[in-house]
Amino acid sequence: MNYRSSVEIYTEWDIVAARQLGRNEAKEIGFGVVDQARITTAISELARNIYLYAKTGKIEIERLSENNLFGISIIASDNGPGIADMRKVMEDGFTTSGGLGAGMPGVRRLMDEFKVDTEIGVGTTIVARKWLR
Repeated sequence: MNYRSSVEIYTEWDIVAARQLGRNEAKEIGFGVVDQARITTAISELARNIYLYAKTGKIEIERLSENNLFGISIIASDNGPGIADMRKVMEDGFTTSGGLGAGMPGVRRLMDEFKVDTEIGVGTTIVARKWLR
């Protein structure tokens, strides 16, 4: 049975709440401080993208347990405009917000698994997973 909790993203404070939830879950699962930082950075990027581009959405944190492996799954979902050019978004340094452009490629590097489902005018769901080694 996988345990799941979530934070609705409406304001910048919700980004902070999502980060804190993720850090707490990662710590309880047994991740060290370096991986906790990686996980909270990934959550921060995903939550910020929801806030900037979709305005509202949700960050869900799920504890994973498969074949004696433990991990964490971050599910970022929104009903925003969708991502028109996925290839461009996954380029290092690409930003439309004036940020550092670490965004999606950074999240992909920080986590072990990374999957994006996006549809123009419908929304985007991103699933990023990190496994305890």
